[in-house]
Amino acid sequence: MDETYFDLLNFLKNPSFTETFVDILLCAVPIWLAVMIGLLIGWSWRPRWTGLIYLGFRSKLRFLWTAPPGFGARRLWLAFTALSAFSVCRTIWSRNDTRANKSSTGSAPVEESDESGLVSRGSDNTTVTEDIVTENDLEHLLQLLEVGNAAMEWQSMMDKTTPNMSYQAWRHEPETGPVIYRSQTVFEDATPDIVRDFFWDDEFRPKWDFMLANFKTLEEDTQTGTMIVQWRKKFPFFCSDREYIIGRRIWESGKKYYCVTKGVPYPALPKRDKPRRVELYFSSWVIRAVESRKGDGLTACEVSLVHYEDMGIPKDVAKLGVRHGMWGAVKKLNSGLRAYQSARKSDSSLSRIAQMARITTKLNMDSAESSSRDEDRSRAMDNARRQRDHLRMDWKWVVVGGVALACGLHTGIIGKALLAGAGQRLARR
Repeated sequence: MDETYFDLLNFLKNPSFTETFVDILLCAVPIWLAVMIGLLIGWSWRPRWTGLIYLGFRSKLRFLWTAPPGFGARRLWLAFTALSAFSVCRTIWSRNDTRANKSSTGSAPVEESDESGLVSRGSDNTTVTEDIVTENDLEHLLQLLEVGNAAMEWQSMMDKTTPNMSYQAWRHEPETGPVIYRSQTVFEDATPDIVRDFFWDDEFRPKWDFMLANFKTLEEDTQTGTMIVQWRKKFPFFCSDREYIIGRRIWESGKKYYCVTKGVPYPALPKRDKPRRVELYFSSWVIRAVESRKGDGLTACEVSLVHYEDMGIPKDVAKLGVRHGMWGAVKKLNSGLRAYQSARKSDSSLSRIAQMARITTKLNMDSAESSSRDEDRSRAMDNARRQRDHLRMDWKWVVVGGVALACGLHTGIIGKALLAGAGQRLARR
C-alpha cells in the first residue's frame, strides 16, 4: 500500500503530468465558460410559457432561492457587475492617490517622464561604467552553451526547418530558479553583421516583436558599446505588463560576435507596481558564419542563444506558454530579419542603436580552441538530430497501415487469412 502511494505521488510530481493537466484545463475552461454564459443568457431571456413549467415543478425541486423565474440569473449578473465596478473604482482611487502623493512630494529634477511612463535621464548618456556587463557574464554564456557540460541535462523541445531557416531548441530545468532555454538557429543568406544589427536595433524591433510596447535608451558608453535600455512588454490579459532594465554589450573575436544582455539594477528609476519589473533576466547569444545547406560557402549565419527570466508567473504556466508560442515567435523573428535585410538594402542609414552595435570589445581568444569548441558543439547537435530522425515515427506509413487494416477488417480478408493459417497449422499436426 505504501509503495502504491509513493508511486502515485511520484507520478503526480512528474512535470509532464502537470503540463498535460494545464493543457486540459486551458482547453476546458473556455468551453465551460461559454456553456455557462449561454445558460445564463438563455435562462434570463427564455419564453414566458416556460415559467409555467417551472411553477409546476417548484414544489418538488426545492431550490435554494425561491425567486421569480429569471431573477436568479439577473441577481448573479448584478453580483458580477458590482464586483467589476468595485475593482474599477479601487483602481481609479489608487491612481488618484498616487498622483496626489507625487504632486505633494514633487518630482525628481533629473528625470523626464513621457506619456508611456518611460524615463530618460537627458541627452548626456555617456556615463556607463564597464562593470555593468563584464567578462564574467560572457563566461556564464559560454558555460551554458557547452554541450559537454555533464552537470546540465537538456531536454529537446523543437527541431524544425524551413527553406531559409533551421531551428532547434532545448530546455534545462534546475532545481531552483527559472527554466533555461537554449536554441540554435541557422539563417540562410544572412551575414553575422546584419544579424547582429537586427537583434540590437530597438527602433526596428516593434515591427516584428509585437510584445514590445515601448523602449528607451537610458545610458550608453561610446567607448565599450555598453548600453542600458528600458523595455516595456505587453503580456496577455491575465497578466500585467512587464518592465525590463537591460544592460548589454558585444564582444568580438575573429568573425564571431558574443552578445550579452541581462537585467541590471538602476537606482535612478525606482520600481513601480505597474508595470512589474523583471529583475532576473539573461538573454545572450553567439553569432557566427556557417556553411550553407546549398553548398555555396559560408553564406549562412548561426545564432546560438541562451535565455532565462523570472516573469513572476508559475513555472508550469510559463513553460506551457513558451512551448505553445515558440514556433510562432521564431517565424516572426525570421520574417523580421528578412524585412530588415530589405530595409537595409533600400536605406543604408543606420539607427543610433544599430550604430552602437558596431562598437564592440575585442576579445583575445585562442582561435584553435574556439573553432574546436564550435566543431564539438555542431557535431553533438548533428548526432542528436540523427538520433531523433532515427527514432522519429513516420506518420504517413502509420496512416496508410491503419487504412489498410480498417479495409481488411471491413471486407473480412484478415479474418479469412487468419482462419486459413489456423487450418493449415491444424492440418500439419
